[in-house]
Amino acid sequence: MEHFRVVIIGGGPIGIACGLEAKKKGLSYVILEKGPIVNSLFNYPQNMQFFSSSEKLEIDNIPFISTEAKPKRNEALEYYRRIVTSNELNIRLFEKVDKVEKTENGFSIESIKNSYTADKVIVATGFYDLPNKLNIPGEDLPKIAHYYNDPHFYASQKLAVVGASNSAIDAALECWRKGAEVTLIIRGDEVGPRVKYWVRPDIINRIEEGSIKAYYNSTLKEVRQGEIVIETPEGSITIDNDFVLALTGYMPNFDFLINMGIALSDDNKKLPQYNPETMETNVSSIYLAGVICGGMETHKWFIENSRIHAKMIISSILKEKEVSKV
Repeated sequence: MEHFRVVIIGGGPIGIACGLEAKKKGLSYVILEKGPIVNSLFNYPQNMQFFSSSEKLEIDNIPFISTEAKPKRNEALEYYRRIVTSNELNIRLFEKVDKVEKTENGFSIESIKNSYTADKVIVATGFYDLPNKLNIPGEDLPKIAHYYNDPHFYASQKLAVVGASNSAIDAALECWRKGAEVTLIIRGDEVGPRVKYWVRPDIINRIEEGSIKAYYNSTLKEVRQGEIVIETPEGSITIDNDFVLALTGYMPNFDFLINMGIALSDDNKKLPQYNPETMETNVSSIYLAGVICGGMETHKWFIENSRIHAKMIISSILKEKEVSKV
């Protein structure tokens, strides 16, 4: 059973930043990632373009050069991969962590491949793990998906897209441009105000000209083979349908946090409890880093404003070590 001063759970940009900081400060560490390097970014749509500019996605002051001001998914994958390989970070891929338990001397960590012990644990698992389910009849049919990848798949098909945020709007436009007959189902009375400013006018124009049909103040009520039922202000309607993209957002794996003993707020926000100065949770020596800190407020933390967590956490660990010597 290997022992590390720090075990970092999650190999996304912030987990990588934590690994870089631990290595610079001479701490033994390992990053455990359930998929490939920056697994969450790998699962983004192939043509996805970031809202942030490249310099705001940089970690550890390592330059991120992109062909446009706002980089695309493939450029981000290359950037973070090169950081991992060039710095020879100790990262174990396709190694999902199943359990973290507090012990007398620290922590016991069980993954699908190995067992570890650690003095400190950093959780940087993001929020892309679990989709927000609609909990409607037919949601388990193969024709409905909660993740979107490539618009070519939906060419010449009747596609319903549920949602009004960036992921839903990007999918609707891309699929329409590949020849899909797109229907948007939006719970509110407008396209989401946080949609990328250069994309929002595009979708509004497509809706107004009738290229994309939009149902506002509406919800998907049922999914059937060959059709769907939509609840609209005028009542229920049934339309022909081949595929559904339910892009209604995602949530962190709260059960994983709870099983570690991390407290969550009692409201719908499910904010994990942590010290904002050190990022240490209510469980001593377990730290949170990155977007996981926002609970259900997944628009609160991004790469650009949570990059600082790595330095905050490692600094806290080192200060504790110095105090223990006194």
